[in-house]
Amino acid sequence: MVKTVANIEGMMCGMCEAHMNDAIKGAFKVKKVESSHAKNETVIISDAAIDEAKLSAVVNEAGYVLKSVKSEPYQKKGFRLFGK
Repeated sequence: MVKTVANIEGMMCGMCEAHMNDAIKGAFKVKKVESSHAKNETVIISDAAIDEAKLSAVVNEAGYVLKSVKSEPYQKKGFRLFGK
C-alpha cells in the first residue's frame, strides 16, 4: 500500500475538503482519502502509486492548485499480538 500526501491550495472549508475527497475517489481506486483545509493537504491511501499528472488534472478540474506530492510505503497500524 502507498500513502500519498498532496499539498493543495484553495480549500477554504469542510465543503471544499469533501469536494476534493469526492473528486479523488471518483478518479482513482483508493482505500481512504482525508483532506484538511487547515493543513492545505490531502492524504490518500491506495494499493498502487497515484499518477501525479492525473492527480494534478483532477485537482485543477475541481478548482484547486496542486503544489506538491510526496509518496511513501504505508503500513496499516493496528493491534499487535505479542508472543505469537
